[in-house]
Amino acid sequence: MNVIPICASAGITGFESPAADYLQLPLSLDELLVEHPSATFIGRAQGRSMEGVGIFDGDILIVDRHVSVTDHDVIVANFNGEFVCKIIDVRQRRLLSATTGYPPIWIGGDDPFSVEGVVVRSIRCHRASRLLEA
Repeated sequence: MNVIPICASAGITGFESPAADYLQLPLSLDELLVEHPSATFIGRAQGRSMEGVGIFDGDILIVDRHVSVTDHDVIVANFNGEFVCKIIDVRQRRLLSATTGYPPIWIGGDDPFSVEGVVVRSIRCHRASRLLEA
């Protein structure tokens, strides 16, 4: 893959072609984004409750089941039969949104709850992909 170093800043009046000085690096997006392939799945964010940590509606979530959950990680969990993406507050047993206006979700002892994995990366697509629309 060719990597073109681009420095975008406000007020650009003109710039040399970024392809003029591209670097050829042996870079694989799979290797960059997925550390544990056999324990990783990809999901899609829905809603606005995680915008405070940069996860927006429609973003791609890379979720790693191999990574140990720590306090205040962004996780995907199955809570009462629904998949949710939230920040986990381990000490107080609750799920937090990253955007104001969303109340915490308390995890009761009788609530069906399981952590499916830790969100280790998120990707925003700026154009629709035919692969994601299927």
